[in-house]
Amino acid sequence: MTEFDPAPEHGTEASRWQEGTDTFGRVYDVVLGVTSPTAYTEVAELADCSPNAAKKHLDRLAEMGVARANREHRPATYERHDGYLEWQDASRIAADLSIDEILDRVAALEERRAEYEDRFETADPNAVTAFEAADHETIHDRMTAVSEWKGVIRNIRLYELARRLSENDGHLIPA
Repeated sequence: MTEFDPAPEHGTEASRWQEGTDTFGRVYDVVLGVTSPTAYTEVAELADCSPNAAKKHLDRLAEMGVARANREHRPATYERHDGYLEWQDASRIAADLSIDEILDRVAALEERRAEYEDRFETADPNAVTAFEAADHETIHDRMTAVSEWKGVIRNIRLYELARRLSENDGHLIPA
């Protein structure tokens, strides 16, 4: 592969991508997987394409709101935009469930959140110290519970967003 060739050669390590996955699709998949600002040159390496092709597609993804760009770094860095992913998840929930089903799920999630708050005597999962326990099993249980609690809080946010989308014909605020 030359520096300007956006397509991986067949029979090489680059063939880990499914047949027919174009450069944009590979860059999209990579940017959704990065969890911190990543240089476009590294994205190019991961997406098996040229740096020029990666930068072009990353800029397009940034314009679409899928990624965030920091062009002041040299080389420019990109990361996924978690707000976009949350909106996508909420849109899927809104399409799959009725408003009543969404409200039922929120009520169940609120109960679970209240159970965690009672158990740990705080409303903030970040205030819980898992390592204050003496044995490994208790530490592991506390870490698992806090992680699940954070998931419950995220799901409440997603279902509330889905409810707003459902109530407003796909918009966040009434039209």
